[in-house]
Amino acid sequence: MKFKEVGIHPPVLDGVDAMGFENTTPIQEKAIPIILENKDLIACAQTGTGKTAAFLLPTMQQIHDQSDHGSIDALVVVPTRELAVQIDQQIQGLGYFVETSSLAVYGGGDGMSWDVQKKALLKGANIIIATPGRMIAHLNQEYVDLSKVKHFILDEADRMLDMGFYDDLKKIMKFIPQDCQRLMFSATMPPKIRKLAKEILNEPEEINIAISKPSENILQGAFMIYDGQKPELIKHIFSAKKMDSVIVFLSRKSEVDKIAREISKLGINAAPIHSGLEQSKRESVLQDFINKKINVLVATDVMSRGIDIKGIDMVINYNVPGDAADYVHRIGRTGRADANGVAFTFVNEEDMYNFSNIEELIGKEVQKIKIPEHIGEGPAYNPKFRAAKPRRNGNSQGKGRFNKR
Repeated sequence: MKFKEVGIHPPVLDGVDAMGFENTTPIQEKAIPIILENKDLIACAQTGTGKTAAFLLPTMQQIHDQSDHGSIDALVVVPTRELAVQIDQQIQGLGYFVETSSLAVYGGGDGMSWDVQKKALLKGANIIIATPGRMIAHLNQEYVDLSKVKHFILDEADRMLDMGFYDDLKKIMKFIPQDCQRLMFSATMPPKIRKLAKEILNEPEEINIAISKPSENILQGAFMIYDGQKPELIKHIFSAKKMDSVIVFLSRKSEVDKIAREISKLGINAAPIHSGLEQSKRESVLQDFINKKINVLVATDVMSRGIDIKGIDMVINYNVPGDAADYVHRIGRTGRADANGVAFTFVNEEDMYNFSNIEELIGKEVQKIKIPEHIGEGPAYNPKFRAAKPRRNGNSQGKGRFNKR
């Protein structure tokens, strides 16, 4: 369906055309008309389905059509700084012809960034995109006026609850007018999300776009491997073929820096990115990765949602994510548009059960690839194995240094 067929009018439509969008995605087709009717909405749709434009376009149109503007017309709350920046950038592109003003409010910067945000919040902007903690910090200073907000949007709501932002979200809601439009977007719909929706939404419409399968453009493979063998397998993969753009995902922030250092020892431009880094450093690393100055990004799941970077050759899951849906988000960073991509997952004994849940979710068996002989023998695939047993100490369970050969 064309954007003009779902109710988007010029000049917002001019911004859509300028960005090169023509047809709506399923979430856009269903959500935009509901939002334009000023109804509350709870929508389940995974990252990469176009949900950001699904709420930005009708919100910008409503703001453009309103005659009574407040200091802040819309507030979008998101879990991470990266997502706040990306949405701010999309507003600048999509809202070019309606002159929509926006501001990304997030922590991690220096005192100067706080002052810039404070001045902008005092002056006001059409749309504020904020992380919960930083928004609370500004609200506590009692200079932010949210009394005339007409559109309140929670994006990646499930991720925010996973990160422990429930109390912050409820506190922010106290500053929002009771009669403003409220939208909630989530990649999954667990009971805790439905509970939050009942608490903050008013007779909402509901949209549920089933989680899509990974793109057929992605070649998926899994290695059954002991933890001590993983560094040597990484070395083997990177020595087999030169790749310009790779993301290595880990579940624990504590491991990210170590693995990035080990990959760098191979003569590869690699860098870590996680919530423990200063914001300016994270932005610099991400920009260098986009510009191919960094070839390998070693990241936590903060990078698996909401970040759209073109031309990623490969995704490596250094460990299996605990949530099967996160696997789809992770490997969805490659194989975007019509490009081909590769996704490898390292599966140790404790991860086998979770990996079988992933195969059930995506509706297919992922090809099991034998690890190279010089690395040793890996464990046999046993999807019924539950991580209740102590880790075995086999001959391939060493510290796993990157040995020079």
